[in-house]
Amino acid sequence: MKSRGDRVQSQPKPRHIGPIEGHLIAASGEFVGTFFFLWMAYSAQLMVLNQAPSTAIVGGASSHTVVYISLIYGLSLLVNAWAFYRISGGLFNPAVTLGLSFSGQLPWLRTAFLVPVQIISSMCAGGLVSAMFGGPNGIATVNTILAPHTSIAQGLFIEMFMTAQLVFVVLMLAAEKSKDTFIAPIGIGLALFVSELTGVYFTGGSLNPARSFGCAVAGRSFPGYHWIYWLGPVMGAAIASLYYRFVKWAHYEEANPGQDHINPHTPPEEEEV
Repeated sequence: MKSRGDRVQSQPKPRHIGPIEGHLIAASGEFVGTFFFLWMAYSAQLMVLNQAPSTAIVGGASSHTVVYISLIYGLSLLVNAWAFYRISGGLFNPAVTLGLSFSGQLPWLRTAFLVPVQIISSMCAGGLVSAMFGGPNGIATVNTILAPHTSIAQGLFIEMFMTAQLVFVVLMLAAEKSKDTFIAPIGIGLALFVSELTGVYFTGGSLNPARSFGCAVAGRSFPGYHWIYWLGPVMGAAIASLYYRFVKWAHYEEANPGQDHINPHTPPEEEEV
């Protein structure tokens, strides 16, 4: 009979992974998470556009339709980011990923793994939605396109500002650690929801190059200004990252102290860790 010491010694040692293996595991999480996020969002948006009795470009004719589409994307991001953040960070967006690298929160090598995977996953999601829900009102109807009276310059800056807000929320709620970090996906999902309320009518509400590219490839429909859905979000990510670096450099914690303390009347050094 084995002694207790023998049994303890026979237990398997914890497995440790190398850096490249870690990047690959994170990339797998981004592939699956981006797929779930966009498959749910594309298919639900397609349903509401087909059901809407009077629908203009990307659903702008009805405020109810705009709210529903905004909820689709916000809730789909919330659920999937919460599920996958332990694996990959739950980013699902090349602009957000670049924003984290611009701000020094994500290694550039990890970004080089994640961004191509996010784009490939978006094409897979768009292709499957197109195959499953085909017909005259297929995947091309969820393309991000400009409203008739929205210029290309307006669309570019709308996408830039919306993405800047989203990326800054990600940086402050998820990258910047606090006692509330575990509920960051709620704030991030709400940030996308609010931005979609603004953007759905004017630009289609992309904030995400992968979101625009996946359905454009599946629907074989690329407007001549498709580039704004890449440049605008990347510009927004850069702006958010610059401001994040500024407030970190300026020690923002000292400007409004005590916000993350369990007891605001107790100095942080006296709180239990």
